[in-house]
Amino acid sequence: MDNSRPFEQNIIAMVWDFDKTLISGYMQDPLFKRYAIDAKQFWKEVNALPAYYAKFGIQINRDTSYLNHILTYVKAGKLKGLSNKILRECGKELGFYPGLPEFFPKVKKLIEENPVYQNAGIRLEHYVVSTGFAETIRGSIIAPYLDGIFGCEFIEAPAQPGYLDNSFDPQEGEISQVAIALDNTSKTRYLFEINKGSNKFPDTIDVNSQIDKNNRRIPFENMIYIADGPSDVPAFSILNQHGGATYAIYPAKDRIAMRQVDSLRRDHRIQMYGEADYREDSMTWMWLSEQVSHIADNLVQKQREIIRQSASRPPEHLNS
Repeated sequence: MDNSRPFEQNIIAMVWDFDKTLISGYMQDPLFKRYAIDAKQFWKEVNALPAYYAKFGIQINRDTSYLNHILTYVKAGKLKGLSNKILRECGKELGFYPGLPEFFPKVKKLIEENPVYQNAGIRLEHYVVSTGFAETIRGSIIAPYLDGIFGCEFIEAPAQPGYLDNSFDPQEGEISQVAIALDNTSKTRYLFEINKGSNKFPDTIDVNSQIDKNNRRIPFENMIYIADGPSDVPAFSILNQHGGATYAIYPAKDRIAMRQVDSLRRDHRIQMYGEADYREDSMTWMWLSEQVSHIADNLVQKQREIIRQSASRPPEHLNS
């Protein structure tokens, strides 16, 4: 390794959206079922919020307004006692698409059980970047297979006025504030965190730090982004612009959803798409595993070229 470079850049990252990419619906469904909330009514209200507030001259973020509406439901008593612990518990009730969570360790084995890749020190990491609840993802069956989870977060006990001068011991309780809100554009921030390594070295690297591309932990060309549709265009664009791989998921036998992702392909927003089936030998398994192998082969070739260039030719016998 070049001592002047902080990272060997031999890591591959698969970055996943969550809702309708890994599960067929929305992760809030178990929560609404638990509290007997009409999910259709909740989302209908959320979709009408921008127009409602506009009448009062107030603009809101369409992608994250549902978080405040969740808090409104808590305050109104419809989600009474909702805590981060309950959000985690709801994650256990999520059902995943066929082939999950087995896909995650299986695709890692492609790297771990290949002696050529192992000799080159290549690794594969999985990340989820979602506009949903990070705690619910942490409580799901896929959490043990993930190297990082980025999602929306809530605070239960906010720091009170004067907390700097007095001891503050936040207790578990009802959620009352939004801590982190991801929308479809800000999701790209977390691609840069993974790219630069600030997610692994937060005390050393800031996501806004100027870092030469050769000094970043995971180059974009080593990334694969998997999501379900138009809302992920900003993230798809980042990967497409910087040599990464992009793949869209649609539910099996859903012709309308297939047409939607096909339009993304025709517009060069994504490189390929397939059904939400992660079992071995499915189209999705084959394409994604091929991309992983393709990136790994490129990394091996790059490493060999660097070694070849750095090694001098041995002395040779001179002919008289």
